[in-house]
Amino acid sequence: MPDPKESISIENVVASTGIGQELDLQSVAMDLEGADYDPEQFPGLVYRTQNPKSAALIFRSGKIVCTGAKSTEAVHESLDLVFDELRDLHIQVEDDPEIIVQNIVSSADLSHDLNLNAIAIGLGLENIEYEPEQFPGLVYRLDDPEVVALLFGSGKLVITGGKKVEDAERAVDVIVERLGDLGLLE
Repeated sequence: MPDPKESISIENVVASTGIGQELDLQSVAMDLEGADYDPEQFPGLVYRTQNPKSAALIFRSGKIVCTGAKSTEAVHESLDLVFDELRDLHIQVEDDPEIIVQNIVSSADLSHDLNLNAIAIGLGLENIEYEPEQFPGLVYRLDDPEVVALLFGSGKLVITGGKKVEDAERAVDVIVERLGDLGLLE
């Protein structure tokens, strides 16, 4: 059986930062080429970077959320571009604002069909949500690492809530070990 950790792929990294001052989003939107700002639809200004691809959600408070990046490096590169664009608009941004990774969403493949009913029973209901008539996946809340894994009958996994890449690797190890112990990976 191939090592499922080798199939791990980062799908989205969400991080937050701030520039420590309030912004007039209407005026930023007019001056920042490519910015989308429709306060009726969403309270923040959306600014997309192409290389690396991400979206920065800029709020009046000066808080910024970056989403859509495929790595923590890409988050930093994207936000550096956003900071530079804001500086070009004569908005003061300190040299190296703190960037905090809030969530890493990863996918993986166990290369094995899964019997979700047996898994729900085997893992115990305290950490599991499984209602196949409402959602085709089994929701498994792990304590260590503190993530949520969605398991699908195809053997595919989605792991969310991690703060570092290693969280997904650790989650895959834990899931493989527990399913193996239950005889559900034969």
